[in-house]
Amino acid sequence: MIVNIEEIQLNYICEGQGKDVLILHGWGANINTVIPIVNLLKHHFKVYALDLPGFGKSTEPKEVFGSDDYARVVKKFMDKMNIEKVILIGHSFGGKVSIWLGSKYPEMVDKIVLIDSAGLKSKRGLKYYTKVYSFKTLKFFYKTIFFWMDHDKKMEKFYKKFGSTDYKDANGIMKKILVKVVNEDLKPILKNIKSPTLLIWGDKDTATPLYMGKTMEKEISDSGLVVLEGTGHYSYLDDFNKFSIILKAFLLPNNSYNEGQ
Repeated sequence: MIVNIEEIQLNYICEGQGKDVLILHGWGANINTVIPIVNLLKHHFKVYALDLPGFGKSTEPKEVFGSDDYARVVKKFMDKMNIEKVILIGHSFGGKVSIWLGSKYPEMVDKIVLIDSAGLKSKRGLKYYTKVYSFKTLKFFYKTIFFWMDHDKKMEKFYKKFGSTDYKDANGIMKKILVKVVNEDLKPILKNIKSPTLLIWGDKDTATPLYMGKTMEKEISDSGLVVLEGTGHYSYLDDFNKFSIILKAFLLPNNSYNEGQ
């Protein structure tokens, strides 16, 4: 489905009934990367997931956005959907947008789940983040889509298709946006988050290392950090079974749920 926000065509999905949940994907990703979470929660909640501006089927911003601009657009999306109180789930850059929403609109946020979240300034440069957030995301889904193909042939085909200079230099305004958001530091506003916050992190995450999760746990008053051992930046996909148990324990502490859902 498509909705117009600030002349941006936002693509979104909505499934289930109950309390409102909004899931925000990471940089270089789209709705497809969070579908497993949607499917997990749609039996208990009304779950929204959207392609952030410039990703998936949503159109690009006409100006160079910062993460606060993304948060503003998401807030207007929530208003459009008549969402008064929401549970936010954000992965990576989606976590960064969730931090803005939680700090700026605390009255609208019930709970927050930050998964391998961005938000703290790193010493790594733009080249690294472009590689991690875009190239690795494509790699993951290429492996998933072509699951039937021999691994070596599959990866050879992937690097041949996406490893070119044209790919790395694509999307001018989005690269400018990436430069801006990579240089942001949201540590000063973490203390403004009042909602119960669950931090889920992969101990092998090299894009947003574990120390960032530990820092957020210290800065956000009502928060707790769970580390998924042996997982990386997509910790929720690397160990989805354990992730599912942890997420449901946080969101459905007093409710039973159907086995396998």
